[in-house]
Amino acid sequence: MEPDNQTNSSEFILLGLSEKPEQETLLFALFLCMYVVTVVGNLLIILAISTDSHLHTPMYFFLANLSLVDFCLATDTVPKMLVSIQIKRKSISYSCCLTQMYFFHFFGIMDSVLIAVMAYDRFMAICHPLHYTSIMSPRLCVLLVGGPWVFSGFISLTHILLMARLVFCGNTGLPHYFCDLTLLFRLSCTDTSVNKIFVLIVTGMVIAMPFICILAAYVQMIVAIMKLPSAEGRRKTFSTCSSHLSVVALLYMTTFGEKASGVMYTAVTPMLKPFIYNLRNRDLKRPVNLTSKD
Repeated sequence: MEPDNQTNSSEFILLGLSEKPEQETLLFALFLCMYVVTVVGNLLIILAISTDSHLHTPMYFFLANLSLVDFCLATDTVPKMLVSIQIKRKSISYSCCLTQMYFFHFFGIMDSVLIAVMAYDRFMAICHPLHYTSIMSPRLCVLLVGGPWVFSGFISLTHILLMARLVFCGNTGLPHYFCDLTLLFRLSCTDTSVNKIFVLIVTGMVIAMPFICILAAYVQMIVAIMKLPSAEGRRKTFSTCSSHLSVVALLYMTTFGEKASGVMYTAVTPMLKPFIYNLRNRDLKRPVNLTSKD
């Protein structure tokens, strides 16, 4: 349907998670606490890894990047929600909505791909321990992180360019606290077929393919671990990837859906990851030594 008097909306209304004032006060306190914990937890991991020379290894290099991505992912959505509740103004301009959407997809793609990269790192460490150091060179590590940054930027920009061609008219209320791609499709009064096809392609590339790679890596890791002669050796080896396995489960359990999964993915998951890695990692439990040397 393309009516002749169709005009593009200059702003959208983020309806949030509740319209009741008493519930919004509770949501503000809850999300503020979660965001503070997310910021402190992820920045402490980055600080610990960057200042401790013992943590300058491929695994921790990838973890530092993952913590940065989680910090940015939460920062892209949660502060806007907190400000909207505080000033009681739920509108967001068209340009700000597209900007928020760009960074949401950028860091979301990075999150998925980085977790797959970390699975590859664990696969090399467990299945090819003798060649691990030579294969996981600093140059390869930079490529494994730099490549996804470029790829994420390209995919996210394509999303925004495709969104920019759509026209929105009539109802501009989004039943969420951030600009969600699929919800915006429903508000468009122009054809969204191309956008939906691109979403399916991207979903295959950034969710299905990494999941298949992670699954294949863990199958081979489990086979390698089961071949170890001692139970203690199997336990210690498996413990090196237990944190990552927990994060994988957390990621894929919160990927699909709308409101509930959106909250989990943008607020809860970035908050929980630092706890998962700290509770299961002895190296990160050590006090940060700002004067650490080789």
